[in-house]
Amino acid sequence: MSGKHVVVQRNPELLAAATAARLVTRLVDVQATRGTASVVLTGGGVGIAVLEQLRHSPACDAIDWSRIDFYWGDERFVPADDEERNELQARRALLDHVPVDEARIFPMAAAGGEFGDDPDAAAAAYQRILAEQAAREHHAEVPAFDVLLLGMGGEGHTASIFPEAPAAYEDERAVVAVRNCPKPPPTRVSLTLPAIRHAIEVWVITAGEAKADAVALALSGAGEVQLPVAGATGQVRTQWLLDRAAASKLSGNYLPPLG
Repeated sequence: MSGKHVVVQRNPELLAAATAARLVTRLVDVQATRGTASVVLTGGGVGIAVLEQLRHSPACDAIDWSRIDFYWGDERFVPADDEERNELQARRALLDHVPVDEARIFPMAAAGGEFGDDPDAAAAAYQRILAEQAAREHHAEVPAFDVLLLGMGGEGHTASIFPEAPAAYEDERAVVAVRNCPKPPPTRVSLTLPAIRHAIEVWVITAGEAKADAVALALSGAGEVQLPVAGATGQVRTQWLLDRAAASKLSGNYLPPLG
């Protein structure tokens, strides 16, 4: 399992810009080696800001956008045109502005769509999509995502896996429906920690003093049931990309210089 590498930026704006630059480098390197790349997108303020920074980066055109597979780590189970949808926000921030291949974009189903109001059916369908894509190259149930982006909540949730919720205990399925989330909207679809750990690299991106306690706990060995973000690790590398406020309670080996 990978170690955890921490990079700290001065503020959320610089964090988003630096993460976008890091993502360009990673995707270009993967495409140079293999021709294609895959990325799992996240929502939230910083996650969407990263996509906006990427869109406006001078290096944006270095990426072959037609040869990237796009997935989501979680999604709010709301109608497709709901402002809460991570997919909708990602399209507005980036995907509608670069020459992506729509056949390589794999959003989670929306409420009221193909599966009606059944988030379990939506989760099962997304698990089938992951298995189909993984089988093309890896003969596995989940793709080995090149980069999986995650945010986190102040109580330590990541994707839509909340502390001590059923999803935090899941060790078989790759995708689950999540109900009664303590943060609205209450119904969601999420990758599980076993699926997240299929990624080659996992990047946890978060900002703000409200996240500082959870960051410090996660990096000091907290359990993943009580603090799900602690279980979000990549096969090769796990990066914690923070602003100064989110890193303010780190000490010892996890108190790095500013990035």
